[in-house]
This record gives sequence, structure tokens and C-alpha cells, in this order.
Amino acid sequence: MNRRNLLAIALLGATGPLLATPSRRRTAALDAELRAIAADPACELASLSVLAIRAGRTSYAGQFGRRFIGHDGLPDKPVTPGTLFRIASVSKLMTTLGLLRLVEDGKAALDADVSDYLGFILRNPHFPDQAITLRHLLTHTSSLRDDAGYSWGADVALKDVIDAKMYATNAGPGAFFTYCNLGWGVIGTVMERITGERFDRLMRRLLIEPLGLRAGYLPAELPPAALANLATLYRKRTVDTEVWDPAGPWIAQADDYSVKAPPAIERYVVGTNATPFSPTGGLRISACDMGVVMRMLMGLGPRLLKPATLDLMFSRQWTYDGRNGDTSDGLFHCWGLGNEQFPDEPGTRLVEGGGFAAVGHLGDAYGLMSVFVLDRQRKNGMIALVGGTSTDPFAPANKGRYSPLARFQERILTALYEHAVT
Repeated sequence: MNRRNLLAIALLGATGPLLATPSRRRTAALDAELRAIAADPACELASLSVLAIRAGRTSYAGQFGRRFIGHDGLPDKPVTPGTLFRIASVSKLMTTLGLLRLVEDGKAALDADVSDYLGFILRNPHFPDQAITLRHLLTHTSSLRDDAGYSWGADVALKDVIDAKMYATNAGPGAFFTYCNLGWGVIGTVMERITGERFDRLMRRLLIEPLGLRAGYLPAELPPAALANLATLYRKRTVDTEVWDPAGPWIAQADDYSVKAPPAIERYVVGTNATPFSPTGGLRISACDMGVVMRMLMGLGPRLLKPATLDLMFSRQWTYDGRNGDTSDGLFHCWGLGNEQFPDEPGTRLVEGGGFAAVGHLGDAYGLMSVFVLDRQRKNGMIALVGGTSTDPFAPANKGRYSPLARFQERILTALYEHAVT
């Protein structure tokens, strides 16, 4: 019996390091797989920063590529754990968090007429008796449209540019889903009117400082160290055209401050037009700090909102029924308050083979493509920030195989899920 016990103890002692080895191997394998995805000539990535959370704890973080691609004697700069990216429409989810803090404080109501906050009448002229509410704006059912623009300079007032051509004629508020960036410029302006604070600085008070984030909606207001670690966004195509050249150079699309400092906004009347601060897509933040936000949404770390408010935020507000919305070629199926929802079903799956039903948001602007998705119940999540692509990510050859995402996004999420989440 003693010999058996001694043998068992010896085997248990040997098992410890053997059990740790697969974890290190999985990390190395994931590093290699993500590096290969980023370097794939079919759709090369300028930069990539990812983070995975398993059971509420960060299980993996990785960075690949260059946050700045050297030219004219300027050196390359690699992506680091602290590199900030302009995260595009994932910013909408972050803006929602600030707005819901005002709702919790009783300063705003989701179903009130936003005209009462704006100081001017915001009504679809084709449905003049139907009020537009914050809930409509948060769920993209306001009947506002982006066709005539959704961002203007600091010297322009929203009340002077929103007119009849910016509204749908086919359905009134609450009746039809169409993804709308303009609605978030309205939300930001409402938040300014309620508080008397400029949007970017208001979000610093409501979101960034309480969670201890290094982030901001306006590059000129970032701390010097954060600005120095800001990723430039690239495409291998000319700016504002669809002419791609995968054999050509990387061309900066946004956030290239290698020569000139970012412009400040000084002459601005608070509450007239928040679009210069881009509540719709302008937050600069790292994948690491996005992980802090994600854990908060899981009920972990610093509390920003009450659990009941978070439950409301992620409650289903709109589901496509075949005729009540524009899915944008299958991209949108379900929506909460300021967040997209991804049932683990054909067409909405995020990982190959399924297994990860999630809520969150996607982003796509200036070459940046972002994914922020989490399973609140299991406390699992994934973040992927891509700082530019060498080819059109939605060209037929690059489209996803089982989702509306680009193929490289499917590969990134599946690799994270298999190696760092399950």
C-alpha cells in the first residue's frame, strides 16, 4: 500500500507541469495562427489587437503588425498592449453606457420625445404626429436616414441641416429598422443639452474616468502617451475610393499624426451638434481597456450601471421578421438598446461550428474593423481590432462562410474561441 501511495504521489507530482504544458502550447499555437491570419496575402492586415475573456478573466491578449507604417524616414511602430484604435461603431455601445447613466439619474427618459431635449422639433414630416424617442434612436427605428449625411463641422447646428430628405417615407418611428449613424449624432447632442457639457468631455466623466480607461473621443484631448500609441488606420487603396491595390503601399486613412498634431475643437456651442466628436464611431481605446468595459458588462470590476439597467440594455428590442427592417445583406437580425445581438443560429453565428451566442457591436470605418462580443451569462467574450486591410474585406473572395462577417474575422474569432475561450 505504501508503494502504491508513493507511486500515486509521484505521478501527481509529475502531472502538474504536464497539465500546464498544453496551456502554453495553446497560447503559442494561437499566436502562430493569428500571426498567419494577419499576414495572409489574400487579405493582409495592417495591425491586429485581440483579447479573450473566459469565465470573467482575461485568458489571452495578443498584438500583431504595425500601428504606424514608416515612410519618409519615419520608422515603423509595432502594436502594443496599450495601442489605441478608433473603434468605429463599437463606439455606439460605449455612448449608450453614458446615456444610460443619465437615464438612471433621472435626467433622460427612453420614451420621451427627443424634441423636448433638443430645443427644436425633430419629427418625420411624413409621420408628423409620431414622436421620435431615445429608444427609437438606440434601436435604429427612428425613421432617420443617413443618405444626406450624418456629420458636420463644429460651426453647424443640427437644427439647420436635418430636413425632410433625411427621413424615411415608408415607415414612421418604431416601425422599421434601418441602421442609422445620424441617430447617434442626435443622441450625443441630447446628452449635451441635458448636461451642458461637451460630448467628449461628458463621456470622460460618465465612462472613461469611472472605469480608469485611457481613451477619448477626440485625439487632441488624449494624454501625450496615449496619442503617441494611437494606431493609424490604413487601406491599400486611395482615400475615399473603392480602388484597391493589394500590391501597392499602405495608405493612411485616419489618425495619422506623425507630422501634424490632431486638430482641436475650440469654438463650439454645446448642445448644437455633437457630430464633430463622433458619438457614432470616434472613441479611441485599446483592446485591453475594452476588456475592462466588457468585464463591467458581465457584472465584474467597477460598477458603472445597475444590474437592472444592464439587463434592460441587452433586452431584445427588435427582431427581423422578414419585412420589418433592412438587414444590410444579412448583417443585422436582432437589436437591443445600442447593441447588436448574435443568436447562435445559421447566418448569425460568430464561430465555426457554433457555440457562442453573444451581444455586442461591430465596427467598420477608415479601414478599421472591430468586433466586441460577449456572452454575459457565461462571462466569456472576444475583442478583435484590425487597423486596415490590403483588399476589400467584403469582396466575394473575402466574404465569410457562415456569417455576414469577413472571412478573416471568422478565422480570428474561431481561433480565439477554440484556444482561449472553450
